[in-house]
Amino acid sequence: MSAADPGDGAAARLAERLLGMRANREVIPADPNHSVRWHEHDYPSPLARWNYHPEYEIHLIRKGTGKFIVGDHIGTFEAGHVALVGSGLPHDWVSDLEPGEKLERRDAVIQFDAKWVQQAASILPELAEVKPLLEQSARGIEFLGHSAEAAAAAVEAMGASTGLERLHHLLELFAILARAPQEERRYLADEWFRPQLDGQAAAVVDLVLEYVFSNHAGSVKMSEAAVLVGMSEPTFSKYFKRATGQNFSDLVRKLRLAHARRLLERSNKAIAEICYEVGFSNLSNFNRHFLNDAGETPRHYRQRVQG
Repeated sequence: MSAADPGDGAAARLAERLLGMRANREVIPADPNHSVRWHEHDYPSPLARWNYHPEYEIHLIRKGTGKFIVGDHIGTFEAGHVALVGSGLPHDWVSDLEPGEKLERRDAVIQFDAKWVQQAASILPELAEVKPLLEQSARGIEFLGHSAEAAAAAVEAMGASTGLERLHHLLELFAILARAPQEERRYLADEWFRPQLDGQAAAVVDLVLEYVFSNHAGSVKMSEAAVLVGMSEPTFSKYFKRATGQNFSDLVRKLRLAHARRLLERSNKAIAEICYEVGFSNLSNFNRHFLNDAGETPRHYRQRVQG
């Protein structure tokens, strides 16, 4: 039976549901009492999915560990992770959970419209300092070190305040991010990243990401992903590349390498053990992909980050 065979009941029902979905772009409700929107949510949550929106987003992870994808970049996160996501750039944070586990108030999120920044800058010329930062956020930026710690504190202070005090903390946050030194910034998506997203594509990718993120250390097959969304392999391959800007095999490889980097940073496991634990079946193949991705061997990477 082929992947797109309508006799496959589960796949056929899933495909029918996806095809009937309306545009899945996240709609950010305006806050009439504040210049920008500040909110928090648990994980899992309907808000925590592969999504995109025209608003800029400053995202703080408060607890747990996991993997995140911003554009075509895949990385790992832990508590204190701070990122700025540009307008229209798709993103998702997926936590490592035990069965039935829920992380309450995992995320604190700030979202604001580009037009608001432009209008505010016409009155407050000091806000022009933020413009280069917002331009760079088209790729997504992860903040590190002291900048991340200071930004996280400012995000939390915003949530605990209202009125002029909240506005004060917002301007403080803008200053922290705009003045963060280059060594405390990590640019995420490639400059050429241009996905073709709509509601159906976002829903398909969300389901595929859940499958890949849950199984990346084991057997991950494009044929199974295609069945999951009710498509033939050739159709799925083209669709996924158009929707995400990368091949399915590239996504899996990046996720496995991101997991490997975390293990190299935070454990003393043998490199061969890490190779097999993250899903590679051949050590020389693992070393070659790691070198191409990181620009150094796994051994040198561990010595540098642990030293």
